[in-house]
Amino acid sequence: GMMSTADISQCAACGNKGGDDLKACAACKLVKYCNVTCQKAHRSNHKKECKRRAAELFDEALFQQPPPKEYCPICFLPLPFITEYKIYQPCCGKVLCRGCVHAVEAEINNSLRNIQPHCPFCRIPICTSNEALTEQCKKRMETNDAEAFLSLGCHYHEGGMGSPQDLEKATGLWLQAAELGSIHAHARLGRAYYIGEIVEKDMKKANYYWERAAMGGHVQARHNLGFLETNDNRAKKHFMIAARAGFDDSLTNIRGMFMDGHVTKEEYETTLRAHKDSQDEMKSDWRDTAIAAFLKRRTSL
Repeated sequence: GMMSTADISQCAACGNKGGDDLKACAACKLVKYCNVTCQKAHRSNHKKECKRRAAELFDEALFQQPPPKEYCPICFLPLPFITEYKIYQPCCGKVLCRGCVHAVEAEINNSLRNIQPHCPFCRIPICTSNEALTEQCKKRMETNDAEAFLSLGCHYHEGGMGSPQDLEKATGLWLQAAELGSIHAHARLGRAYYIGEIVEKDMKKANYYWERAAMGGHVQARHNLGFLETNDNRAKKHFMIAARAGFDDSLTNIRGMFMDGHVTKEEYETTLRAHKDSQDEMKSDWRDTAIAAFLKRRTSL
């Protein structure tokens, strides 16, 4: 059976009162042991309780409030969560919103002087060749900048600036970025496993990477988890977190769940308000102009 917390000062297997020398079970933190021998001896008794508590602890971490949002270091507004609306600068390692990059481009285009295109943050000239871009990314990678690994991975994934597409290289770089803690790399790997791109299709692994990305505040990964979830209550929790962060598709799902009676009127109203607040927080005139120009450019290609 399960020990009461009063017994936590003694070994769950042999009863030895070891005080500070006892080691807690890493998975559930509910019981303590003298050593590995005691832990192994107690495993069959403890396994079921341990699994239940470990799952509870994981869920607490999975559904807690996401970490603070990332901000653009120039306009100080929260960064958009849509990948194409923000740009990694390999010169200084900053992630800037497209609005701030567009503002500098407009300034250069409207200037009578011949100004070289430069990074809006550190003013270093923008790379125009594939070699120079790769070089800058590799310099940042030497400092263990996770976003540099991610960015170079995306570069190989898309192929561009004279560089051929190399999906295996891309995945390798994303794995390194994920190990260094990049939530965006976790999200990318989740998608790769979900659609079976380069790697074998694997829902368990897709779920694993998306869970880590969602816990780090990745909104799209959070929505994807809601989409994969078979339990209505858990799906609702995922969609609510993503909708409150401003994600439209999650709000649509919450609206549907409200119509079906799975979401209360109060839950729906607070989600609706939070969604609007999050969207308003990310808005600016420069961003609107930049996004419109970007979408126009993309459709004309």
